[in-house]
Amino acid sequence: MPSPLIRRARPAYPILLVLLAPLLVGGCATTRPGVPPGGAPTPPTVWATGDQPASPGPPPSSATPSGTAPARPAPTVGPPGAAPRAGLRHVFPVRADDVSYHPTHGVYPATDLFADCGEPFVAVTEGTVLEVSRTDRYSKRGPQGPDNGGLSVSLLGDDGVRYYGSHLSAVATGVDAGVRVRAGQQLGRVGRTGNANNVCHVHFGISPPCTGEDGWWIRRGVIWPARYLDSWRRGGNREPAAEVTAWQRRHGCPKAP
Repeated sequence: MPSPLIRRARPAYPILLVLLAPLLVGGCATTRPGVPPGGAPTPPTVWATGDQPASPGPPPSSATPSGTAPARPAPTVGPPGAAPRAGLRHVFPVRADDVSYHPTHGVYPATDLFADCGEPFVAVTEGTVLEVSRTDRYSKRGPQGPDNGGLSVSLLGDDGVRYYGSHLSAVATGVDAGVRVRAGQQLGRVGRTGNANNVCHVHFGISPPCTGEDGWWIRRGVIWPARYLDSWRRGGNREPAAEVTAWQRRHGCPKAP
């Protein structure tokens, strides 16, 4: 059943995703209803100069890889001069009045956040931008996985968790690898790049910040985000750090999908 938090009635589509899953390894292929089918040096603290963060307010009013070829930061980025911090503020990643999502997603843990193209995609928490892709390199005839996300941004939160959003229509000015951002600050806009199947949404993944190689199969998501999204859109502050840390202790940083 769809999440009880979904405001809009939408046809159930998890069965379709399951049927298509063998063809969709590594990315999204969801259809919105009504639309056709360490030890490196720490970087200096530099704040993004693009769209400014919104003032704190209530999360969106309705609720329910993508990999890229990202621009990689020179150093391994972490919270500047500090260990991961607990108790950080977390916010819902799409700032819009009409957002929906479902707790399931294809063949790996992630969530697709459906909203109109152009709506703001924002930083879930305070942190440092890890990877940015401003070029859509996806091709249906090419490898399925590395470029599925189209335009994307990943953020290493000061909680030690990587948050990834892809299929964007644009990345905000000043949002580059190594730049510091605040919770609620705009990182880009909802779009349909990559393998978004012409449906406006953001693919949202949560993962550990494994570095050293492309790792799109980790960046796209390793734990289910829905219960955290449910909390954030209600104004809560449920933190995924413990679950991400537990996952990494079990799996490390896998070298292949």
